[in-house]
Amino acid sequence: MPSSFSLSSLSLSPSSIIGLGALASLTTYWLVTRPRPIQPPCDLQAQSISVQGDQSCRRSALLTDDNLLEFYYEDTKTVYDMFQRGLRIAGNGPCLGFRKPGEPYQWIAYTEVAERAQVLGSGLLAKGCKPNPQQFVGIFAQNRPEWVIAELACYTFSMALVPLYDTLGLDAMVHILNLVEISMVICDKEDKAESLLKNKEKGVTTTLSCLVLFSPFSAALLERGRKCGVEILQLSQIMVRNIPPKPQDLAVVCFTSGTTAFIGHLKILMLYFKLFVIFYIHTCQGYFVIRQEDVSISYLPLAHMFERMIQVSMFCHGARVGFYQGDISLLMDDIKTLKPTFFPVVPRLLNRIYDKVSILGSVTSPLKRAFLHYAVRRKQAELSSGVVRNNSMWDRLIFNKIQASLGGNLRFILTASAPISPTVLSFLRATLGCLIFEGYGQTECTAGCTFSMPGDWSAGHVGAPLPCAMVKLTDIPDMNYYAKNGEGEICIRGHSVFRGYLKDEERTGEALDADGWLHTGDVGQWLPNGTLRIVDRKKHIFKLSQGEYIAPEKIENVYTRCVPVLQVFVHGDSLQSYLIGVVVPDPEVFVDWAKERGIVGSYEELCQNPDVKKAVLEDMTAVGKEAGLKSFEQVKDFYLHPEMFSVSNGLLTPTLKSKRVDLRRVFSEQIAQLYSKSSI
Repeated sequence: MPSSFSLSSLSLSPSSIIGLGALASLTTYWLVTRPRPIQPPCDLQAQSISVQGDQSCRRSALLTDDNLLEFYYEDTKTVYDMFQRGLRIAGNGPCLGFRKPGEPYQWIAYTEVAERAQVLGSGLLAKGCKPNPQQFVGIFAQNRPEWVIAELACYTFSMALVPLYDTLGLDAMVHILNLVEISMVICDKEDKAESLLKNKEKGVTTTLSCLVLFSPFSAALLERGRKCGVEILQLSQIMVRNIPPKPQDLAVVCFTSGTTAFIGHLKILMLYFKLFVIFYIHTCQGYFVIRQEDVSISYLPLAHMFERMIQVSMFCHGARVGFYQGDISLLMDDIKTLKPTFFPVVPRLLNRIYDKVSILGSVTSPLKRAFLHYAVRRKQAELSSGVVRNNSMWDRLIFNKIQASLGGNLRFILTASAPISPTVLSFLRATLGCLIFEGYGQTECTAGCTFSMPGDWSAGHVGAPLPCAMVKLTDIPDMNYYAKNGEGEICIRGHSVFRGYLKDEERTGEALDADGWLHTGDVGQWLPNGTLRIVDRKKHIFKLSQGEYIAPEKIENVYTRCVPVLQVFVHGDSLQSYLIGVVVPDPEVFVDWAKERGIVGSYEELCQNPDVKKAVLEDMTAVGKEAGLKSFEQVKDFYLHPEMFSVSNGLLTPTLKSKRVDLRRVFSEQIAQLYSKSSI
């Protein structure tokens, strides 16, 4: 009988033993270093939960019941508290960064920021400001450390801030200054102070009495201010008691950028300290964790809630914020120098990055192009399994240069303000090798109400409701959207929703219903996994990809002043950065108008003539410029259509208003062709 098997009976050569040892070592190394998927904080197939059985109203699956989250820490209930928390964490560590051209970043410590804010706040009191939430202080400046210090100075003494910015236009700012009765405005540059003095001299700004400038100014400006009763001071002159705010106190009086096209329609929001803390909750509920060593680049306007909330969250963790130089053309150089770990963006910037990478792939050899596309697919396959990393073979061979162009240290990106193309989002998640989240909200709900979930790297939605908010959809019969079908107007209720528009009960009543629901005007759709997709806009105001709001009817009214133009339909897409349109020429004058320019043909022939189209565009652009249209409000291309919009063809209502949904449907092919042109 054969002898029994035993380990001692095995005979291994020394080389075999070495080989097995090497294999075991490699296996152990792979097990230790293999990429691990991010564990989502909830079931990704059920990211939101219906409230009391109402499928149209949903709340975050991160909550244990229907009680919305209000504060994350009991001792952190205002922006002032949040900065104080960061101060305790970071102490003398870096807080605010700035740089001069060609130089590295310089940093102001948390302790110094707190001290400067205290001194500036005391100076504001000495100049007659009252330490209470009814005291409004204006700020008219680009992003820079002094902006944040001035904001904290106001909060240190419970005063409310009123941000202003250039694209509003002077008339709109005069409207705000008079409505809010602002006497004190802090400016960064002399030209901004001059623009405010000009309106004071005209008598249209009635309450302005003091301007404080960050930088030195001319004697001429000082004299000009004296003549119209406005004291002008440098920031250092006013820097010479501590009354921190309560959660229910007014923090910011902020205008909505979506209504700046109409001064008479300008809406000014009242936002309270309690609302500001809500955004911080987003960073603590399994979304992403901000660390003290993190750094964010500040270039998005501080007058907007998105950038303000990013900074609030950074400060609460003792993290750093570095400011760009003020010139957007130098932003990429600032990013390479700063090496941020957190990058807040708008889709337009991500689109530019995507375009550059795509162009690079199209101009290389077929072999290299195929290799790039294969690498992207491999990284996207990792994403689908929950793995997010920037140290794979594909990163080292191909994507490291792309990542280096953004500093090389990015951990996460947050995109908001407008939808982003699923194609662009999926591509950049793979090539940048960092977390990219998408959120949705508006100023009236303090920046955000939904947020994409870690681990869910699908695209085409804006995530599930945040723990601070409930979201429901309501019927829009005129547009055939019904809540029973999971579609309708997006309504928000919760601790982050604003309390109303300043001195405007009528519009407050339009935005907030009796039950406290904020009606956004956006149309949403619930997806099977509990996430929200934005599908339409209820009102005739929409965003471009860079976040600019467009009021198309105002633009159309301007263009119909053009001699050859009878009707215009202006169209914009939140995935595009420019406007296009459909133009119907005036049959009575079009042929003669073209003949005067040396172009002959029938009405139908002229509509197809590219030289005629170019001439019409030049005329429209000139009329638009004369009427004060901004560059982003001008159409960049259009389709000349020979048939009038009418009630009979279904493109006008009985009251002769454009049926925008039907116009968009009828001209969908032309719209797609216009946006497919790469030359614009």
